[in-house]
Amino acid sequence: MALAGVRVLDLSRVLAGPWCTQTLADLGADVIKVERPDGGDDTRAWGPPFLQDEQGNDTGEAAYYLGANRNKRSIAIDISKQAGQDLIRQLASQVDVLVENFKVGDLARYGLDAKSLQIANPGLVVCSITGFGQTGPYKDRAGYDYAVQGIGGLMSVTGERDDLPGGGPQKVGVAVADLFTGLYASVAILAALRHRDATGQGQVIDMALLDTQVAMLANLGANYLCTGHTPGRMGNAHQNIVPYQVFEASDGHLILAVGNDNQFVKFCKVAGRPDWASNPQFATNAARVRQRDLLVPQIAAVIKLRARNDWLGCLEAAKVPCGAINNLAEAFADPQVMARAMIVPMQHPLTDGLRLVGSPIKLSETPVSYRLAPPLLGQHSQELLLEAGYSAEQIEALMAQGVVV
Repeated sequence: MALAGVRVLDLSRVLAGPWCTQTLADLGADVIKVERPDGGDDTRAWGPPFLQDEQGNDTGEAAYYLGANRNKRSIAIDISKQAGQDLIRQLASQVDVLVENFKVGDLARYGLDAKSLQIANPGLVVCSITGFGQTGPYKDRAGYDYAVQGIGGLMSVTGERDDLPGGGPQKVGVAVADLFTGLYASVAILAALRHRDATGQGQVIDMALLDTQVAMLANLGANYLCTGHTPGRMGNAHQNIVPYQVFEASDGHLILAVGNDNQFVKFCKVAGRPDWASNPQFATNAARVRQRDLLVPQIAAVIKLRARNDWLGCLEAAKVPCGAINNLAEAFADPQVMARAMIVPMQHPLTDGLRLVGSPIKLSETPVSYRLAPPLLGQHSQELLLEAGYSAEQIEALMAQGVVV
């Protein structure tokens, strides 16, 4: 596998850090998930829904946790105790990467900060994930995706227009600041490993949810910086392209995503309105954006005359980008989603019926593999301690002291 031989000590919890380490694990890294003995990762309890056994009974393992922690081994360590801190140091001396999302300065109180750990392991790559980063006036604040979506500007451009019913700020349906930070973190770790392999030198990666949220404003951020104009909410419409939004057909909704002028000509032919394409007010995308309020109501009136599937069939045949709006049941049943193996069955210690969302990474020579179901709390503690060089007697003593579960 692509990351075979890479070992990762994962001290993170909730979503951004575990999403990063699950990506590395899917690619072949050996990820050791360190959790608190008293309950483990917070997301284990973030339900319902919970995983159900063959009899339909809740197992106590939250679906939220299961979605971000496959291909990992779990060890439960109490790092508030000296023996627990010593154990983390021992494990950190034997890995390539350490990922953590403690508050700024928390690990330093235990002597587990990057500077201390890199004394014994100079090649160690340490990735710290926080809400606001290791520097700046907000560095000591707790960072949550919801708040970062607001502070970072995303909610100012998400939701219906203020002048329409239902207008107002809206968060995205999934925790995108967490997820994007996890993905950026995995990219940064791979870059740091390449540098380590070339020089032998590790480094510290400082990832912040707010930095990521600002970066992912993408074209809207560039729009503002280039013009000084603050974009507002556009609902299901696009800030820079017209027509590129949701429209209502006679029996449901569809997405029309005309990306260039040639596609607009094709759409106008399908719609029976070739005059739109020849009208100077609408002939170019720039003109259509300026005349949005004039053109869009006309398109909406035409689309409402025919059924959704009629439109989708005709538009797809004409090579005009479009799509249905599926709920999750429909999305997972979609033949393209199924053909791309985006549902992964796995055997779990509590049930054989676990299904997870697959990885989108498709590699021709070193494909992703699904080796380990999301672990139970402390499921691999003894196994990992033996690998770290501890004797059976030492392991028994650590467990008797409550340092390890």
